[in-house]
Amino acid sequence: MSGPLAGVKVVELGVWVAGPAAGGILADWGADVVKIEPLTGDPARIFQRMLGSDMPTNPVFEMDNRSKRSIALDLATDEGLDIASSLIAEADVFVTNVRLAGLDRLGLDPDTLTAAHPGLIYAAITGFGLDGPDKDKAAYDIAAFWARSGIAHMLTTEGSDPPFQRGGMGDHNAGLAGAAAISAALYHREKTGEGQLVSTSLFREGIYTLSFDLSITVGWGLTLGVGDRETMHNPSTNNYVTGDGRRFWVVGLEGDRHWPPMARVVGHPEWIDDERWATAMDRAINGRELIAELDRIFVTRTLDEWAGIFAGEPDFFWAPVQSPDDLLADPQFHAAGGLVEVPDGTSTTSMIATPCDFHGTPWAPRGLAPKLGEHTVEILEQLGRSGELADLVEAGAVGVVESG
Repeated sequence: MSGPLAGVKVVELGVWVAGPAAGGILADWGADVVKIEPLTGDPARIFQRMLGSDMPTNPVFEMDNRSKRSIALDLATDEGLDIASSLIAEADVFVTNVRLAGLDRLGLDPDTLTAAHPGLIYAAITGFGLDGPDKDKAAYDIAAFWARSGIAHMLTTEGSDPPFQRGGMGDHNAGLAGAAAISAALYHREKTGEGQLVSTSLFREGIYTLSFDLSITVGWGLTLGVGDRETMHNPSTNNYVTGDGRRFWVVGLEGDRHWPPMARVVGHPEWIDDERWATAMDRAINGRELIAELDRIFVTRTLDEWAGIFAGEPDFFWAPVQSPDDLLADPQFHAAGGLVEVPDGTSTTSMIATPCDFHGTPWAPRGLAPKLGEHTVEILEQLGRSGELADLVEAGAVGVVESG
């Protein structure tokens, strides 16, 4: 195995995206992740039907579950719960995003497991946190991360409908935070031998994501306005449309530094000292007029033509607004490591990479996401319980739903 977490044993009891995302990052980083699924499977397996209908693969599920091993258990049975407990007893990390009340009923709650296994890192990813009136409230990331945290509100201009979040945005943030917390806890255990409970939530991740705005509200008692491109106070931080209908974003945050390059690229160096726009305050007061002028200019050339002009101004910072197809054709997407090749048994399958690299201990994916129950037999053998397989299947405690 490769990666900085090679040799670390993880048991994941996760559903949909947030918990499996944390486990998926750990698997990418080299950990041996055993995914406990109900006999019906992680509900995220239905993304294939929900989104693709007759498509032959399930790329959303693959993203968060590659390189794992799957065991199908009915935790409502004594036998299934006993197998799960045996796996956790041998693990370094237990990661879950199952609701707390359900874990309590199973005896898989943080207090029980950390008391029984003092060296265990127990990672809980919840909707709203471990305490408070809503600690047991059901939450998807659209509810906790997007809506309740304030993100959707702060992206909605007055009189408009809130934008829709893209799939899994909060879940993947929470998964990355969970993986970071687990890694820090493993480092602490390396020094002290002590395990601990670590936690994050979709709600906290939303709050942190919006912390630029919320810090203003907490610190000054003020709320920043929602951006509107026609009235931006700094026209050098705005988006514009080119003659071929493509859009780009200018990022000129420092007014005194970034206004002169803007004036020069549009062919009006005299605007640098124009009394209407010479200072940041002038541009804020007369921003609507300036933005309208810039709109008329930018639509006269294609984006590729403008890109050549922009290249002549080192202090003109900009980026194209890209579609997924544009992104996949972007050479920097590939140079930055946006894709990873996952062994699929005959060749490799291209997938989106998780966002961290380790240049001393590089990671590489080891295989596609497991089929449901693909490793049940293998894992039972490792637990010394392979002779019980027939009885366990008959009792409904385990599933060998799809053989590898």
